Amino acid sequence: MEEFLPRIATGAGIGPALAEKGVGLMLGFLQSHAADGPVARMIEAIPGASELVAKYHGDDPEGGGLMGLGQQLMSEGLSMAKIAGLANETIACAKEHAGDELVDEVLNSVPGLPQFV
Repeated sequence: MEEFLPRIATGAGIGPALAEKGVGLMLGFLQSHAADGPVARMIEAIPGASELVAKYHGDDPEGGGLMGLGQQLMSEGLSMAKIAGLANETIACAKEHAGDELVDEVLNSVPGLPQFV
């Protein structure tokens, strides 16, 4: 993941440390809310992703699900546009490592998520 974090940061227009935390939070959210088997395979396929999830994933803020994730990312200083950019770059990286079909399966397994990504 370290090799892709600078690219994700640049593509999202944010700093590398914020990109690292944001990716960890997003992947952690998916680990908690997506279908277990597919999300585990996806995270395993991305080098360093498991470590990012372990480092940054905690309980859902205010039990908030997708909206809680958004609030958590906004509290880190990200605008909605920056969050969208971070999500798009993270998904592109995931697809490079895990494949389009698996990543789409993960995203589609979270109710309401496909309309945001």
